[in-house]
Amino acid sequence: MNETTKKKRLSATLAPYSQWVSLLLLSSLAHADPLPPRFVDIAADLGLRKTHTGGDPQKQYIVEAKGGGATVLDFDGDGDFDIYWVNGAALDTPRQGGGNALYRNDGSGFTDVAAPTGAEGRGWGMGAVSADYDNDGDADLYITSLQENILYRNDTGANPRFLDVAAQAGVAIPNWSTGAALADCDLDGDLDLYVANYLDFDREEHPPLGAHWQGVEVFVGPRSLTAAQDVFYRNEGDGTFSNATFDARLSHPSPGYGLGVLFADYDLDGYPDLFVANDSSPNFLYRNRGDGRFTDLSIPANIAYSAAGKIQAGMGVAWGDYDSDGDPDILVSHFEGEYNTLYRNDGNGRFADITASANLVEPSLPYVGFGANFFDYDNDADLDLFVANGHVYPQIDQAGSGSSYAQVDHLFANDNDGTFHLRPNTDLADTARVSRGSCTIDYDNDGDIDLFVAHLNRRPSLLRNDGGNRKNWLGIALVGKTSNKDGIGARVRLVAGERAQFRDAIRGSSFLSSEAPRLHFGLGSNQHIDTLEIRWPTGSMQRLINLPANQYLLIEEE
Repeated sequence: MNETTKKKRLSATLAPYSQWVSLLLLSSLAHADPLPPRFVDIAADLGLRKTHTGGDPQKQYIVEAKGGGATVLDFDGDGDFDIYWVNGAALDTPRQGGGNALYRNDGSGFTDVAAPTGAEGRGWGMGAVSADYDNDGDADLYITSLQENILYRNDTGANPRFLDVAAQAGVAIPNWSTGAALADCDLDGDLDLYVANYLDFDREEHPPLGAHWQGVEVFVGPRSLTAAQDVFYRNEGDGTFSNATFDARLSHPSPGYGLGVLFADYDLDGYPDLFVANDSSPNFLYRNRGDGRFTDLSIPANIAYSAAGKIQAGMGVAWGDYDSDGDPDILVSHFEGEYNTLYRNDGNGRFADITASANLVEPSLPYVGFGANFFDYDNDADLDLFVANGHVYPQIDQAGSGSSYAQVDHLFANDNDGTFHLRPNTDLADTARVSRGSCTIDYDNDGDIDLFVAHLNRRPSLLRNDGGNRKNWLGIALVGKTSNKDGIGARVRLVAGERAQFRDAIRGSSFLSSEAPRLHFGLGSNQHIDTLEIRWPTGSMQRLINLPANQYLLIEEE
């Protein structure tokens, strides 16, 4: 930990709420500041230097354009967020793999401890999600891959180690898997797992650069290949999972090319529902019936297609209540010539494509969006939007279409009137990359949200938010007692001044990635929280009042 961060750490007693443990308390920073926050890439300076291996630079096959996921976790329980970054492989040695990285946050930098902890992975990795699947108090890892997925059980001790238990736990899928998410779907206190499988890929069956786009030769896309069935695993509570895909009614008769996966309670009935962003096929929305089964409401909920009824290339997914109406919304990132679709949750079981009225259509049309995150980057009490961009065809640079392979990422500021505007001059527009997965993370515990972005065939970016903490904020971490240990599925309502905000504890979103476990609220000029309410997955409510701002809290379920 650096000296600046140490000086910011102050102890706090919040009697009579003895179950709250204050991790960080900062003085009020509510003064107005005309300078907007900036994002500065400090990955190389802090030791995040490993280069992604993703096949040949010419991307002759579809597998070479996918991957680049990551997840945020505190694997060693020291209060600083670490990063697990997933690597690919060389085309001729797909089972060898380039080696994943587990970047331990040392306070002043990061150290790759994947090798000494046994978490290097194997094969051609795609994405990752982290949660405490066995309720033993530490963060485990699930990694999706081209050939065989990995479940790393975190064996915490004096020297933390990760042990691959995928085979004995029953979740070592041999298919090409992509996105994954965890939630307590049956509310029995442990986390279940959904894994999206993309398609059946065999290099020998398809010629390199066997298709065309914008007049140039490119790899064969998903519509010429066979989609694979996704898998749902029910946690048995004894360290194993059972394949409940059919029993849960999640075996779709027309499988999609699944990429982004999200468990979230869209109808607010207390049960986590399931959304899957499918590439070049209709999206899935499954409503959790509460009896161990799901109902496919993709079309009735108006979220399978665009407003024009067209199939889009679903890549990543973001979840958040951007309009502060109490009904969280969904953004899905898409391909060039389409647009990243913002589905507003109308609270009646239906969504509306309001992308045009939110001013998000035109900025995204020339880009290929992947990672997507709702977060309050300037702590002004509304959710802004980040989208990681990067094309899939290197050949597009020679097509003369005006598009490019490497692309700049986008930060959209929320105007608090239902619209967004693209923020210039944030340093994001200075460097074009082939971006994929993205995660929100306050890696330096200074009260503003930073961004971790994975890129194909280069090192990742850690974008430090400089100035985002000029306004007030609150962050909370949840610890379940009767609920699952991570409190996944909990809903938090915060009231400060005249504004109410909502956050949901989820694991798995964006593109093949997962966000930091803590929930973060920007508070604007408010220096106190009037009311904080937590609805735990069990349905129990916990309520606290008149809390000071600018601190991180650990909240244990009563």
